[in-house]
Amino acid sequence: MVYNLLMLMSWVACRLPHSWLLAIGKGLGILYYRLIKKQRNLAIRQMRESLKISQEEAEKLVRLSFINMGRNFMEVLYMPALNKENFSRYIEIDHLEIMEQALAEKRGVVVLTGHVGNWEWLSAAFTMNDMPVTAIAKPQPNMDYTHALDELRSRINVEIFSRGTSELLSAAKALKKGKILGFLADQDAGPGGAFIEFLGKTASTPMGAAVFAKKFNSPVVPAFIIRQPDGHHRVEIGEILRYEDTGDSDKDLFDLTYRMTKILERKILDNPAQWLWFQKRWNTKPEQQKIKHHTVKTEVTANDQK
Repeated sequence: MVYNLLMLMSWVACRLPHSWLLAIGKGLGILYYRLIKKQRNLAIRQMRESLKISQEEAEKLVRLSFINMGRNFMEVLYMPALNKENFSRYIEIDHLEIMEQALAEKRGVVVLTGHVGNWEWLSAAFTMNDMPVTAIAKPQPNMDYTHALDELRSRINVEIFSRGTSELLSAAKALKKGKILGFLADQDAGPGGAFIEFLGKTASTPMGAAVFAKKFNSPVVPAFIIRQPDGHHRVEIGEILRYEDTGDSDKDLFDLTYRMTKILERKILDNPAQWLWFQKRWNTKPEQQKIKHHTVKTEVTANDQK
């Protein structure tokens, strides 16, 4: 039922002007902000703690982040209508040559990104430039929603591997074949993550991106998509990062994860109204840590993505 409803909504959205999608999305975001008290209050509290701002400032920024989320939802429904002829109306890309250079190494590319801007459209920016894109994603609680989302992603030629499953082996094969493999690196990683300060508080940080980069000697490219004041998007591609082998693989994995975390943190601080502040990013406390960074396992396993 949910799948059919979402696909019907997508069919309608694909026939609307982009300006209408932005207007409808704004309305949905404001409605969600007003109705979902628990998530709204969590977002405001976490933003105040991280940014050290007033209640009034946090409420304003969180409201904007909910509006961005509503617009993201409408644009995700619109993805089947994106093509090589029209995507440049909505998305501009800075330094695409960095991604081209990384792909030319033929070792695959680990893309570092997060829930910033409209991260689903980040993939479209690359596939519309004939780049092979795969990503590791967390299944949604409602599997109908997951199936609909994966269907919409497939319309822009993105292959998805489910986090925490045997599909990680397929993700490894995709990277080995020279494809882009995207990681949303701003989620709680549980007791087995690397504990790194993130937005002012220690957070369990996923190490999967570093593990894959090490195993396949793949370049790491930071890439984020930022919504502009006119509602369109700019893809910002950063300089290539690499796994640096000093002989202590556990420390080296931690160090690369730390560098990536600080890049992601900076992007959120520069665009605070475009991050999902109600994420349970700091759920796992440092005292729950099971693996110290100097004893982190380096195999590509499901635990690397939990």
